[in-house]
Amino acid sequence: MSNIEWTEQTWNPTTGCDKISPGCDNCYALTMAKRLKGMGQAKYQTDGNPVTSGPGFGIATHADVLTEPLSWKKPRKVFVNSMSDLFHARVPREFLARVFAVMAATPQHTYQILTKRPERAARILTDLCTCGAGHPPGEHLRSQMEWAATSHSPTYVPGLEHGIYHRSGWPLPNVWIGTSIESNDYARRADALRQTPAAVRFISAEPLLGPLPSLDVTGIDWVIYGGESGPGARPLELDWIRDGIAICRAAGAAPFVKQLGSVWASTNGASDRKGGTPGDWPADLRVREYPAAATAGQR
Repeated sequence: MSNIEWTEQTWNPTTGCDKISPGCDNCYALTMAKRLKGMGQAKYQTDGNPVTSGPGFGIATHADVLTEPLSWKKPRKVFVNSMSDLFHARVPREFLARVFAVMAATPQHTYQILTKRPERAARILTDLCTCGAGHPPGEHLRSQMEWAATSHSPTYVPGLEHGIYHRSGWPLPNVWIGTSIESNDYARRADALRQTPAAVRFISAEPLLGPLPSLDVTGIDWVIYGGESGPGARPLELDWIRDGIAICRAAGAAPFVKQLGSVWASTNGASDRKGGTPGDWPADLRVREYPAAATAGQR
């Protein structure tokens, strides 16, 4: 299970990443990967670039965990890759097809994918036809997903059924796609997200490092706000979140305030060191809404 407030389960078919923007500076997953490598955890023995990544945090795929969701009978919200970015450039397209095949085969679960690389997500999931046959968007990736049920295929995943991927529709109705936007310099990621086929599109403004006056949440269903916690945490100004909630209200997006960060918590004597207890917050920030996923439709 997961301690992350907006999900219930984590699933890491890939591990590792590289820093690409200031929101990555105090990455908890990078620090955790180094510790897990030292403990001998098999998934964290691939080292990344020492400038952008680190020990145990190189990109690695893990075919052995692909079938985990097949054994989860109780429906749950699943955060895909709390220890990686599924749309990192070094995650092979064939492996992405395998991950999406598993998600298609388990419609009882809701999968939440968060990336700092929404441009690649849009490119792969839109997958516009270039073969000249006039295939609809996503058709080539869905074909790779279909082959995941065939033992001699490079996208094979044991235990999957033939045909389920084309019957499930596109985009997959149980898959949410989100991007991280930590400052106004990266508000443009929302533009790529809008081009990404997804049942629900969401933004994680965590750690929120500044105001987001340029952020356009038109076509976005959900926005998560949060401060930074842990060593070297940078401060959060509450008006950044207040402005964000107002932007969400105007556009019809659901706001979710996750936490206010450790700097705010220590300054205000909060009961939780990450500032994650709503009872400690100003009343207007006690907002934890979810998107209307059941009526979001396939867009």
